[in-house]
Amino acid sequence: MNAFWIILTGSLVATCCSLLGCYLILRRMAMVGDAISHAVLPGIVIAFLLTGSRESLPMLIGAGLFGVLTTFIIEFFHRYARVQADASIGVTFTWLFAIGIILLSVFAGQVDLDQDCVLYGEIAYVPLDLWITDGGLSLGPNTVWSLGFVTLLVLLYIVVGYKELFITAFDPAYAAAIGVSTSAWYYSLMSAVSLTTVASFESVGAILVVALLVGPPATAYLLTDNFKTMLLLSVLAGVVASVVGYYLAVWVDGSIAGAIATFIGFEFLLALLFSPARGLWRRHRQLQPVQH
Repeated sequence: MNAFWIILTGSLVATCCSLLGCYLILRRMAMVGDAISHAVLPGIVIAFLLTGSRESLPMLIGAGLFGVLTTFIIEFFHRYARVQADASIGVTFTWLFAIGIILLSVFAGQVDLDQDCVLYGEIAYVPLDLWITDGGLSLGPNTVWSLGFVTLLVLLYIVVGYKELFITAFDPAYAAAIGVSTSAWYYSLMSAVSLTTVASFESVGAILVVALLVGPPATAYLLTDNFKTMLLLSVLAGVVASVVGYYLAVWVDGSIAGAIATFIGFEFLLALLFSPARGLWRRHRQLQPVQH
């Protein structure tokens, strides 16, 4: 049963991250998830200082607020300071992460926190945190319920705003011309990414969240030119990586998150080599001289 809960958790995170990652890939902002996962550290420390509690809710609220703040700062640097998007991401997340490190060092005697407990989750521990009712009935891991709720929110968000998200990602100028608010949809997308990142990294770890935000969408991008197909292939690649990665970790007796991320890299390599549209093997065949 533990294997089921771990694979289900990985699949839920893969679904959320892969769907949102497709939009980040198209916007050339794939590393926003990495920025958010590090930039939320000051929010976690401040939440602890204000509440004196290490419960998940205040931690998530503090992290979530700083996740949204991160996206605002990135967009401010990019739009008003005319800094390139990748530079804006790099400056913002290193700055906020450094502030978090300073807060940890200054309040080290009062704050029982470290990088391991706020940044590097462990998916193998998911089955241990069970939701048990007053009657003693086990409803499964708390993480599965919270991630399931986030997954439903992300799916609803994409279904309701599909057209607007599609237009603003592919042609912002056209979107503005027909009256679609590019800023509003940008911030809503970044808020969704922030929510997903914060909800996921405590259970599966920041590294796996970033891998799922970038790897499956990049793989799907190589395989198709149809965006709806890209969304479906991205989710499929993420779920397959969660399943195969778990059993690979069991086989080698290693890190589950590491095995999943490794298989994501393997999927991308296969797509890079053998994609019908953009594969290196196809290009190599096309460059071969015709034999008469």
